[in-house]
Amino acid sequence: MSVPRQQETRSATRIPTQSRPEEYSPQPSRAASGARSLAVLRIVLGLVFLWSFADKLFGWGYSTPSADSWIRGGSPTRGVLSAVDAGPFAPMFHAWAGTWWADWLFMLALLGIGLALVAGVALRITAVAGTVLLLLMWAAEWPLARTTGAGAATHSSNPIVDYHLVYALVLLALAATAAGDTWGLGRRWAALTGTRTWLR
Repeated sequence: MSVPRQQETRSATRIPTQSRPEEYSPQPSRAASGARSLAVLRIVLGLVFLWSFADKLFGWGYSTPSADSWIRGGSPTRGVLSAVDAGPFAPMFHAWAGTWWADWLFMLALLGIGLALVAGVALRITAVAGTVLLLLMWAAEWPLARTTGAGAATHSSNPIVDYHLVYALVLLALAATAAGDTWGLGRRWAALTGTRTWLR
């Protein structure tokens, strides 16, 4: 007589279900936030250069009166460089003041640097050219001096680190971090010129 086989009961194994993570809107990473911050800084600094160019060209009445605008025959460099009265480079700046080549180089530098920064292209050469221009402007003001050649106080707020040097450091930082790739044409410019060339 055969013994009835007992039906084996399979115990139901419960697989723990993983709880779904709560849905959330992803926050931008620090790298993306940093890139956007540098892009904003790049564009704003570019607008600083473009404003200076436009004001000297058209004479909007801020730093340049309308009658002294470049399109009305004024000189963008005569008033500033002829007024230099401190530092060892004053005679050199006086000789440059109002010359055609100084006017053209100064205005082209303002326009070129401003456009390159806003567009986000050629930031390496822009950083070099901008640093040279800003160092010359720093030397023209010569914040190291406490008094002018006439003995009047220069009212220098900082003898070494002024806004010219800060702007120059910002230009170098923007070039080193490829700040033109965000909200700019930096990637297209790199593809056009080659990523390892000095034009990048």
